[in-house]
Amino acid sequence: MPNDACAADKTLADIAAREWSFRRRHVVRELGAYVPLRGELPKADVPTQTEKSRFWTAILQDLAEIDGTALSDAGQEDLLVLRHQVEALLRSQQFRDYERPFNGFTSFWDDTAASIREETFDQEQKYRHAITLMRDIPRYFRENIENMRLGLMRGFSQPSVVLPAVIKTIEAVLAQHPVDTDYFKPFLAFPPQIPPGTRDELRNEALSAINDAVLPAFADLLDFMRAVYSPAATQRISAAQLPDGPRYYEVKVREFTTLEIGAEEVYDTGLREVETCRENMMAAMRATGFSGSFADFLSFLKSDPQFYAKSAEELLMRAAWITKKVEGKLDRFFGLLPRRRFAIERVPDAIAPAYPMGTGGPGLYLVNTYNLTARPLYILPVLTLHEAVPGHCFQMSLAAENKSRPAFRSETYGIAYGNAWALYCEKRLGVAMEIYETPYELFGMWSFLMLRAVRMVVDVGIHAKSWEYERASRYMAENTGLPAQVVGAELNRYISWPGQALGYYLGMIAIERARDTAEQVLGEDFDIREFHDRILALGPVPMSVVETTIDLWIREKQSLQIHLA
Repeated sequence: MPNDACAADKTLADIAAREWSFRRRHVVRELGAYVPLRGELPKADVPTQTEKSRFWTAILQDLAEIDGTALSDAGQEDLLVLRHQVEALLRSQQFRDYERPFNGFTSFWDDTAASIREETFDQEQKYRHAITLMRDIPRYFRENIENMRLGLMRGFSQPSVVLPAVIKTIEAVLAQHPVDTDYFKPFLAFPPQIPPGTRDELRNEALSAINDAVLPAFADLLDFMRAVYSPAATQRISAAQLPDGPRYYEVKVREFTTLEIGAEEVYDTGLREVETCRENMMAAMRATGFSGSFADFLSFLKSDPQFYAKSAEELLMRAAWITKKVEGKLDRFFGLLPRRRFAIERVPDAIAPAYPMGTGGPGLYLVNTYNLTARPLYILPVLTLHEAVPGHCFQMSLAAENKSRPAFRSETYGIAYGNAWALYCEKRLGVAMEIYETPYELFGMWSFLMLRAVRMVVDVGIHAKSWEYERASRYMAENTGLPAQVVGAELNRYISWPGQALGYYLGMIAIERARDTAEQVLGEDFDIREFHDRILALGPVPMSVVETTIDLWIREKQSLQIHLA
């Protein structure tokens, strides 16, 4: 590497390390990414929000001063990724997203529990960090409540339609006995090196923290949500009707897709893909031998007991069996496999009513066992491919284990990249691995893809085209065939988290396009394992980087062919 490239790469690495250290101090957890448990929660007050804006503005200025042409190829890629991340963080501050610190999927209060839920408790200090964190919850909740008050004052709130389900997640915590909460679960078991006397001490301190700090903070939050927030929350569901709403939504579309694309193009793509998915759903229905109409088929799927687990344990065991079936075929499709394993657990009761069907991340695949009549067995294969293996659990573990990448790439999660990969696993890989064994399971796969296509239409419809809730709900129900419980939870998510669901399908299209190009150009020299390894080695990046990387890989393979000829 030339000296000037060494110097430029070192400058970039120093800026990245400084930014990463700051970022880690100011988050409780990041969606889908591991954040080490600390003994305190970050400050969320207005002076801290101002500090964050100043810091990330300065970081972007520092990055702008780097001569990109002096960077190595790896440095140029790192610069692009870091700048994209910091720009998104700064825009979130500028629009004051911290005044809406929850949505239909995540919340600042569950983040405190999730940070404990996701930690590996293998030493005494981590237990003490958890206790300190719990005692800091009242302060952290108060600061977030004050931010929500400021949001209400300027008309920047979550829509009232999503609040009943959100409030249930707070009520559920208060309805539990302290020892049944997520906060106490680590204290039910200890590693052998912690002496019995210390275990008793830690349990007592944890119970005291839950009773004296955690539960009173949740009670105050519940009072605020019921008495203040709900009555004052906006009745409108469109992001365009928030302060500076049209620009806010435009920014969110680009943030979550990582593409230079407008809402209208997303909408048109969604309409086309809805038609494609419908044709494939109909083909799968016909393959089952069902002779009635599509509506009759949906009614049959919803009512026939053969498609539903009789217990939470049955659902979990079926999910476990599917993961093992996938794992037995991985070596045919991947050259590098992650070392980390993952557990399969049920979604905690406190958040299950408003939670998706399942989620996956490093070390954990959560399956929602709440309301089993809304969890048909024929969707478990597609859910498992997406959330567990070779989807999120697999991809994020590989990213974390890739020591050649800086922390801002190995220890974060990109919604567009991560879900583009997961959808690719559902469709292209799931079929190639022969995971779908019945037409019903293929129908489940296409119904899931239909959901993601429908998202593009509904998200833009709500936030840019003034769709009412009933129209969006009807469109989803008519096109996906999913149970009303699932449709409602999904719709609340789109309404309360504008743009978040848009990158999934568009990203999958980008990966499929890159693979099609590679197969056509390389012919017999195309290696599926190399292709997958290249994509997974990237970690979370804008989707343009995925296609650029595969173009480079194709040129490398062609050069090798010429050299060997």
